[in-house]
Amino acid sequence: MSKFTDEITAGYTFSGGSITLGAAIQGGECQQGVLVKAPLRTFNRHGLIAGATGTGKTKTLQNISESLSLNGVPVLLMDIKGDLSGLAKAGEPNPTILDRHAKMGIPYSVKAMPVELYTISSDKGARMRATVSEFGPVLLSKILELNDTQASVVSLVFKICDDNQWPLLDLKDFNKVLQYVSGDGKDAISGEYGTVSPATVGTISRKIIELEQQGAEAFFGETSFDVNDLLRKDSEGNGFISILRLTDIQSKPKLFSTFMLSLLAEIYQNFPEQGDADKPKLVIFIDEAHLIFSEASKALLNQIESIVKLIRSKGVGLFFVTQIPTDIPDAVLGQLGMKVQHALRAFTAKDRQSIKLTSQNYPETTHYDVEELLTSIGIGEALVTVLNEKGMPTPLVHTMLHAPRSRMGILSDTELDSLMGSSQVASKYNQEIDRHSAFEILSGRMEEIQQEKQAETQAKEAAKAAPKAPAAKAAPKEKDWYENPMVRTVGNTLMREVTRGLLGALGFRRR
Repeated sequence: MSKFTDEITAGYTFSGGSITLGAAIQGGECQQGVLVKAPLRTFNRHGLIAGATGTGKTKTLQNISESLSLNGVPVLLMDIKGDLSGLAKAGEPNPTILDRHAKMGIPYSVKAMPVELYTISSDKGARMRATVSEFGPVLLSKILELNDTQASVVSLVFKICDDNQWPLLDLKDFNKVLQYVSGDGKDAISGEYGTVSPATVGTISRKIIELEQQGAEAFFGETSFDVNDLLRKDSEGNGFISILRLTDIQSKPKLFSTFMLSLLAEIYQNFPEQGDADKPKLVIFIDEAHLIFSEASKALLNQIESIVKLIRSKGVGLFFVTQIPTDIPDAVLGQLGMKVQHALRAFTAKDRQSIKLTSQNYPETTHYDVEELLTSIGIGEALVTVLNEKGMPTPLVHTMLHAPRSRMGILSDTELDSLMGSSQVASKYNQEIDRHSAFEILSGRMEEIQQEKQAETQAKEAAKAAPKAPAAKAAPKEKDWYENPMVRTVGNTLMREVTRGLLGALGFRRR
């Protein structure tokens, strides 16, 4: 037992700041004082929280978020099930929690966390939006799953709008430009930019409609969300926990993927390089992560993989929360340094195969039979491994996890309204703005073109309908003098006489 204690203590002792996850379990008994920690320095190396429904993933997510906040690290939570709002209220100690912490040798206290609510749909919260221009042609084409030809038309639309200073803010702006370049404005556009195929425009329009049906029109527009608002701290220096409420998003995976890619791309573009600092700048937890990957195209997956690899240099950590690790693509899973694995359930042969594969994702250990332990871990317990400050995996350890300090339940509607009333950002982002943009500009231009065409058509029709004036009779043509028979006879006689006179003068005589 001392060998185990020494190994875990040495593996989870760090020189810099850290958070406490819980205490080690060996032989079914919690080892008091043998603490399992995670260094703040490596939280930008990403992580995974996995386990079957009801095994305690949400409480683990809640506890880690609280610990980060108390260390001055802001957190963004994707709350798809709607059960994280309780972070805004202090929890209530009960005998079960107190007994758990006594076994671990960790004092327990309750605390309300600084919380800000956000939404991209109809849930209560400050609205997160982005303009189509901010989204960009490349990301929009990937979300719409366009081929190279269609993507080039999207890029052309952005180019035309930039050149003509037509603000491209929401989807109705984008649709109006598509309508213009393939319709009334094609003659004006083709000379400078080339002809756009109506068939290609039709395909893009149908893809846009598909996105709109998942509620994307509520996401695109103004006021644009400033990602720096995710970095706020309260007066005590605690990082704000921003909860993005997505309870109505499970049936809209394309919208969820659209939002996540846009947000991560915006963070990557705006945050300065930080590298491996003493603690991360921001940690993002994506609950029900399979929603991002389940219907993602290959191009979309490649985009996600690239962002996961690059964003850690900005001091941002990404944690994926899902039921089984195989929900996450291997290219992403390989980038996740910290792993908290709750129990799995083996109901089918496929489940048993998943458990076998999952057990192979963790460091080898002589202290546990990992494959067997995965199906017998208790609620509120997990297998844990993290990266130490040198970037090396720590020993795999069965851990009794720290209980959340905040309420382990949701806020009532009255409490949600009260929280929204004290929000410092809701008034900033919940004001809808629909300023003069491409839609209004082109609507006016297309109306002018239609009026000109209508006036031209009416003029032609009026010309056809006007009665024709009778043609004037031509005056009789006067005959030339040499066409008069009498004049012609006299002339001929005169010419003969003159000719004869000349011949006689020259000495010719008529025989």
